[in-house]
Amino acid sequence: MADGHRSMLQPFSNPLASQYSSSSSIANGLLLNSLLNQLVIDPSASSKPPTQVSSSHNIRGMYGQNHQQGHNSRLNGAPARQQGMPMLYNFQQQTAHQHQAHAQHHQAIQPDHSGHGTAGNMMGHSAYSSGVLSNASPFSGANMQNGHGGTTRGGQAQQINEHWAEQLRLHKESDHAHTAMTDQHQPHYYARLKAGENRGIGGTSMTPGGSGPAADGEDDRRRPWNMDKSNQRQDWHNMDLSGQGLRILAPALFSYEFLQELYIASNQLTSLPADIGRLRNLRLLEASNNQISELPPEIGMCTNLKTLLLFDNQIHTLPHELGFLYMLEMLGIEGNPLNHAMKQEIMERGTKSLVNMLLEQAPISLPPAARKPIIVQEDVSPNLERVKVFTWNILCDKYATSTLYGYTPPGALSWDYRKDRILQEIRDRDADILCLQEIATDVFRDFFSPELAHNDYKGIHWPRPKAKTMSEKDAMGVDGCAVFYKGSKWILIDKVLIDYANIAINRPDMKNQHDIFNRVMPKDNIGIICFFESRQTGARIIVANTHLAWEPTLADVKLVQTAILMENVARLAERYTRWPPLKDKKMIQISSGSDDGNEPKPVVPEPGPSQDYRNNTDIPLLVCGDYNSTYDSSVYELLSHGRVSPNHNDFGNHQYGTFTRDGIEHPFSMRSAYVHLNGTPDELPFTNYVPGFAEVIDYIWYSSNTLEVVELLGPPDRQHLKRVPGFPNYHFPADHIQLAAEFVIKPRKDKKMVTEPDFGSSSKDRRG
Repeated sequence: MADGHRSMLQPFSNPLASQYSSSSSIANGLLLNSLLNQLVIDPSASSKPPTQVSSSHNIRGMYGQNHQQGHNSRLNGAPARQQGMPMLYNFQQQTAHQHQAHAQHHQAIQPDHSGHGTAGNMMGHSAYSSGVLSNASPFSGANMQNGHGGTTRGGQAQQINEHWAEQLRLHKESDHAHTAMTDQHQPHYYARLKAGENRGIGGTSMTPGGSGPAADGEDDRRRPWNMDKSNQRQDWHNMDLSGQGLRILAPALFSYEFLQELYIASNQLTSLPADIGRLRNLRLLEASNNQISELPPEIGMCTNLKTLLLFDNQIHTLPHELGFLYMLEMLGIEGNPLNHAMKQEIMERGTKSLVNMLLEQAPISLPPAARKPIIVQEDVSPNLERVKVFTWNILCDKYATSTLYGYTPPGALSWDYRKDRILQEIRDRDADILCLQEIATDVFRDFFSPELAHNDYKGIHWPRPKAKTMSEKDAMGVDGCAVFYKGSKWILIDKVLIDYANIAINRPDMKNQHDIFNRVMPKDNIGIICFFESRQTGARIIVANTHLAWEPTLADVKLVQTAILMENVARLAERYTRWPPLKDKKMIQISSGSDDGNEPKPVVPEPGPSQDYRNNTDIPLLVCGDYNSTYDSSVYELLSHGRVSPNHNDFGNHQYGTFTRDGIEHPFSMRSAYVHLNGTPDELPFTNYVPGFAEVIDYIWYSSNTLEVVELLGPPDRQHLKRVPGFPNYHFPADHIQLAAEFVIKPRKDKKMVTEPDFGSSSKDRRG
């Protein structure tokens, strides 16, 4: 077990002892046992509906608080002390020699199972071997359970593959654990294993989401965890409710969403509740030796599961949602009347193959309810110009791999399918300005540009700078940022690429600092700044689009990138205030798309005169993109408050010239468009949704002194999400969702020059 794993058994200093080691341990035991009293159902109440009972009833928790008197009373689920040595010691001694004989036989008839170390370790393989294996071989005919459907063919023995041999071994161990807990009235088997692992209470290494350690080998690429959340302490991650005679699991159990291991074996459960899907951090679920007849579809939400043991139940079929469990290494299904096709698949090809089969054969679910527009401002004057903006990280095809998105059906992950869904979504929203991230050069040139031209869009695109170092063919596959705009409504006056690394290393205050070269320069993220003018009203607007670094360890780099972006926005806005008005706007081309005559030309409004602006904050400003930064980040603080102090925690000990000497500032009054929904039923729950991460990291920022939000695209259907562990899927073609906001340009308040009366020099002196 990893060091981060902690159990409710940790107050035991000795897993075999019947007393706590200290008064503090007793306090911890009593506290956590009181929690268990809310979870464990009275097994004697078979004639009554299952209810939660108090500690005065027949309750047996993992802490050994004795709630029942008489010969069946148990400490930690064990029988009361009898004359002589406790049964726990007796049981281990009498079976020690049996394991040795079995281990020798096991090694003699099958190859090394080191490849299954994860499943073995998660089950506590070494601890199992200490006293539960009999001297009977799990492969002998007398011990074959359920006929092992397919172990013989045509009267001849079929060779057992490595995976199925491991399945049979774990099944045998589960059977012995069940016998020990029920027939022989031994202590909780799994609790006994975990006691030795969880002595003492200590801090743990947490995933940045605060939900526990990351799964071994889990690729967290493109998951912008906030590392500051790692200080949320959680001291135990496993719970054993085995052998309690439970008929139902109380809802309180599923509030422990941090659980990584749950043991509910050897009970009388007939089903698992849908709430099991809330335990999304589970790595291991042991539910063998119950009477479970079916699994809820919500089991597919537990995508971190590596070991799912369901031996000796009544399961006939498996839900297709089990195909979401792309990290599952061992599905223990022997001893169930499983249908022939599924049984053959797991016997012949293993767990991974069965999971993939379920994923690929799953029918496409019903589409979710459409995202509704949310009205923010009503009674808006029809004379005010409206601007509808749309931003979306569309998930570049080269990143959409089955390794990262193993829970996504192959058909939904293919680019041929996704690109058409993305295009349709863009057309349905019909925004004036589109800001897209992770769009490759060839995709922009060969697909989106010609297709969107039919909808009156013109576009610009820049790939990330590494494209310059590649061959022309390879460079076409490099992703970047793109901005599309309705050519009949807007004229593009200027466009500027913001290459963060290049700008940083050429700044006089930074070019000699190591952190710039070691941290900022290796990241080739970019931004784009565009300057538009409305054909009809002459109003001008600045639109920025960016995609920042994703790594959780680079909070300082994201802050530097944002600072560079806003510096350039401010500098360019100052320049744009001096730009002359446009002339002959009718002569400016309005469309660059296909001219085959099959589609009507857009109606061009009568052009109005170009508006002028006195300073850089007077020009309406929109800053869109994927910032890979949550609400509590320095990036959000800078954009929303206009300043970040030089000693901000996100800087750490790194040095970035004037940024870490004087702090960072920008002159604009910026606000996130979706902040208007915070605290309402329509609040946006996330913009990036994958297993283990669901956070808002994409934004539409606007200058609140010049623009006003009137409408927003609402959140996804929450009902649909209850059985969807992450995006993309057939209905959401990227791992990010799109944001859309409609604004009105506020009427300008022209300042009249007021001549200040001159009362003489003495009055001027007094003003100082």
